[in-house]
Amino acid sequence: MQKFLDIVQMNIPDIQKEFDEYQKENFPVRSPEFFCLELNGEAGELANLEKKIWKGRDITPERLADEAADVFIALMNYANSRDIALGEAVRNKLKIIDEKMREMKRQGKEY
Repeated sequence: MQKFLDIVQMNIPDIQKEFDEYQKENFPVRSPEFFCLELNGEAGELANLEKKIWKGRDITPERLADEAADVFIALMNYANSRDIALGEAVRNKLKIIDEKMREMKRQGKEY
């Protein structure tokens, strides 16, 4: 687990920084609220494709990948607009999840 946490902490900040620079160079300044709405819209589009798969429709892996990429980009833009250090936030959250999983396991429960 520690190795994974270190990888998260080392790599996400660089990715996030590059996204911020790309966004600032190529797109108009947007508010955090805009990026939050965009993130939810993109996640909704991805969820809609999953719903179609669940209903038996044939959705290509490429369409899923395209929407997943949109969600990732929107998340990066939102985090940057709110000055959220995503690598640190993810690392901290994973630690919390790991601790909770360990405690539940000690109690004989599944996470």
